[in-house]
Amino acid sequence: MANSPLAGIKQVQRQPARVAVFTVATLLLAGCTSQTPRKLAHFQTGESVVLIGQTPARLAFAPDYPAAVAVRSTYRDGLTNTIHYVAGEDFSVSAGGEIQRTAHSRIPDFGTNVLFGKEDFNHGQFPGYGNKAFFVYVDYTHRERCQPPTVKPELSASALPVARQKLKAGASLRIIAYGDSITAGGEASEPKLIFWERWADDLRAKYPQAKIESINGATGGDSTFQGLQRLEQKVLSQNPDLVLIGFGMNDHNLGGPTPTKFAENLMMLIDRIRAANGSEIVLFSAFPPNPKWHYGTHNMAAYADATEQVAREKHCAFADVFHFWQQFAERKKPEDLLANNINHPNDFGHWIYFQALQSLGL
Repeated sequence: MANSPLAGIKQVQRQPARVAVFTVATLLLAGCTSQTPRKLAHFQTGESVVLIGQTPARLAFAPDYPAAVAVRSTYRDGLTNTIHYVAGEDFSVSAGGEIQRTAHSRIPDFGTNVLFGKEDFNHGQFPGYGNKAFFVYVDYTHRERCQPPTVKPELSASALPVARQKLKAGASLRIIAYGDSITAGGEASEPKLIFWERWADDLRAKYPQAKIESINGATGGDSTFQGLQRLEQKVLSQNPDLVLIGFGMNDHNLGGPTPTKFAENLMMLIDRIRAANGSEIVLFSAFPPNPKWHYGTHNMAAYADATEQVAREKHCAFADVFHFWQQFAERKKPEDLLANNINHPNDFGHWIYFQALQSLGL
């Protein structure tokens, strides 16, 4: 994928001269990698953060070379609207991994966001509540441990033998992404940065002879209830080979189905898809929304566990977005990852989803 912005993860042995001159172009969209006995440099790129006044904010990891940290205004570098911020003039980074605005920084101050400091907020009362105008994206190297998405063997690509066979044979593979607004790509700045499109592009690079078609069948605002209602139109009529199912965010909201009913709905979706098309299925969990948001039950762990349990019972592949997301959420503010400040991932959040899918090993 040399020419793709969706380049994979790289590891290099400690070579100070080489690391000190790394470029954004080389590192674009890579991320954390698994720990090995030898200390390796991990490239973390495009990590999003919002900065408040001159208050330090934490990066996910402590950078190897604080002076070499690169900060820009867009997830992808080199766009016509990309602003490259200058260390010392716009921001500073500590050896411990704290980044902050300077007194006269050009970086937008998240303290001016209409939702800043609000608790238990109803977003509908605050026009212009999103975070897109406040993100900066950070590239750096680090040597801290970062656990890649965990995949149990029985929930990996071993549950997708037909898809794997088609890809290896250079045959056609039709993929449909089905779910809610996150699955639909909500808040990704470009269609190719939607997590499942990134995964499809990754498969195209890995299997250049295969004819891979990726279709967006998701609908914003849907829970599994609406998913059952739209299934014929959005999925079954398309005769897919592989269906990615991503619900949970709206199910978990106030007034949504319980985790038990959510699991029952997922199982009905799977049964109907298999009965109609014999399609293989990947389930993936959702992440916790902003804990300050009024409409969340803030019990996403139960829905993530239910998703994994259904995958196990129905012999589906399972991408564990929830736990991989938590690695970053535990080190950062919720607002750092949420494009709408509520429940939609930004481009870096879509990268987290993409990593979970990629970890299946297809």
